[in-house]
Amino acid sequence: MSEITARGEKKLVLAAGRAHPELAKEIAKELGTELLPLDAYDFANGEIYVRAGESVRGTDAFVIQAHPAPLNNWLMEQLIMIDSLKRASAKRITVVSPFYPYARQDKKGRGREPISARLIADLYKTAGADRIMSVDLHTSQIQGFFDGPVDHLQARPVLIDAMRSLGEDLVVVSPDAGRVKVAEQYANELHADLAIVHKRRVKGAKNAVEARDVVGEVEGRCCVLIDDMIDTAGTMVAAAEQLVAHGASEVHAACTHPVLSGPAVDRIKNSSIGRLICTNTLPLPPEKQFDKLEVHSIAPILAKAIDAVFEDTSVSELFGGKNQT
Repeated sequence: MSEITARGEKKLVLAAGRAHPELAKEIAKELGTELLPLDAYDFANGEIYVRAGESVRGTDAFVIQAHPAPLNNWLMEQLIMIDSLKRASAKRITVVSPFYPYARQDKKGRGREPISARLIADLYKTAGADRIMSVDLHTSQIQGFFDGPVDHLQARPVLIDAMRSLGEDLVVVSPDAGRVKVAEQYANELHADLAIVHKRRVKGAKNAVEARDVVGEVEGRCCVLIDDMIDTAGTMVAAAEQLVAHGASEVHAACTHPVLSGPAVDRIKNSSIGRLICTNTLPLPPEKQFDKLEVHSIAPILAKAIDAVFEDTSVSELFGGKNQT
């Protein structure tokens, strides 16, 4: 089968970076095509070289890249891939970044801080991207940073299917006040109750000492903490301990992006979290795999979205319009 799939007068190309080849292969299999052959390697000084192995003139190209550590290397490779395809006369280029780089730097919290998420959008545009596709952005405002269409996909269908196995008397828990809206969406679809792990100031205490409390009925019930990503796992593990202290019978966690930096794996292993349900938006090397981890593929959702963009049909209809909320 040709790496360039033609449908009528249109030609689809899937170009994948080196960060997560397994996910790219899954997407290609779902679409019934193959990945574009790429000659990609690093020079001795760290510079990256990329060249397509066949003509992409007039094609609808999708540039797939995951962004695990070292994130900057993989981001630079993706930008170079975009530039290469643009200069090779690809007709339209869509960035497929399941885990959007620098998504947590989406606003200025203090003076002289950058808005790095906006800078990434500008870099994609300058390199030659016409469209961006990502999964569970840290904040929805990032969609407005790019001067062009942004397809904000959601892992919720995948994670909810996995969470149904946790039982019927389920409580969906937000690990902090900032993720309540997301937790509420999951609770509504699962017909589950909602709870929040809330930070509160200890009255009369000096030095801004904080304590945690749980808002909602969790005693004797199975709880699942939900967040878009787990990085060092400090917030998630602390929230789990509070749920146990408030009488939860079981505590599990779910996230879209398993960043799992630094002490995250050991923290989760040694915590009261029973299962960590996540997707494969990021590759998980052997040292980040452990018994509690349960990984579900995001490839079918990405493949359906790529097909919808290629066929010029609605992406939001894949989620019943709920990816816009």
